Amino acid sequence: MEYVHTREFRGAIFRQADLTGAVFRECDLTGVRIAGSQVADLRISGFDGEAGTVVVDDVDVTDYVAAELDRRYPERVRLRSVRTADDHRLMWDTVERLWSQTRERAERLPEAVRHERVDDEWSFAETLRHLVFAVDTWVGRLILGETSTYHRLGLPPTDVALTEVEASYDEVVRLHADRNAKLRGVMAALTDAGLDEIRTGELIPSWGVESHSVGHCLRVVLREHVEHRRFAERDLARLAGSGHAGAQ
Repeated sequence: MEYVHTREFRGAIFRQADLTGAVFRECDLTGVRIAGSQVADLRISGFDGEAGTVVVDDVDVTDYVAAELDRRYPERVRLRSVRTADDHRLMWDTVERLWSQTRERAERLPEAVRHERVDDEWSFAETLRHLVFAVDTWVGRLILGETSTYHRLGLPPTDVALTEVEASYDEVVRLHADRNAKLRGVMAALTDAGLDEIRTGELIPSWGVESHSVGHCLRVVLREHVEHRRFAERDLARLAGSGHAGAQ
């Protein structure tokens, strides 16, 4: 059974219930309590700490998890310290370098594997498509004021309806490189004063019209690249470890 957009379980109590293998995706689990239950291999994943406070046996492990992620991915720390136009440019240089390494890792796997999902998370190719959407949204439509429709391969967040499309890995990589070049051009022309300029526009109809500073828009895109690379690295490790031919 699949339950979508339901409040049926709000405040529910499960006693001696078998929830083995249950998946909660984009759900509000605020205040959920698990007591006297088996939680072997319980996995929680969030976007840049947005999962919220996590307490295990009265021990708050939230700060530990955040510190460990910062240790593994120091670019997260650097992103939080970005302030000036030069900071943004240097951060984007770092992001491009790291993503180049991640693409090299992905391309040691067969193309079919680059389209393979792990635990129903986005595949590597889908991740690149989502980053295209992020640039089109926050740079194209908001910063540059473009009004053209999104590219057909751009992949919006999972709560936005879309038409399924197919594309080769090479096609996706070329499109991602094009959007990187667009963002690099915006970064090159950026000034400290320009970071505070306000842009207003409709991102997608369901989100409505929004107003944000140029700096905010750029940091959203940088954060998308940093966090989704973390997920991509996680999943590529599992795919490479599963014995796919060609993996190194």
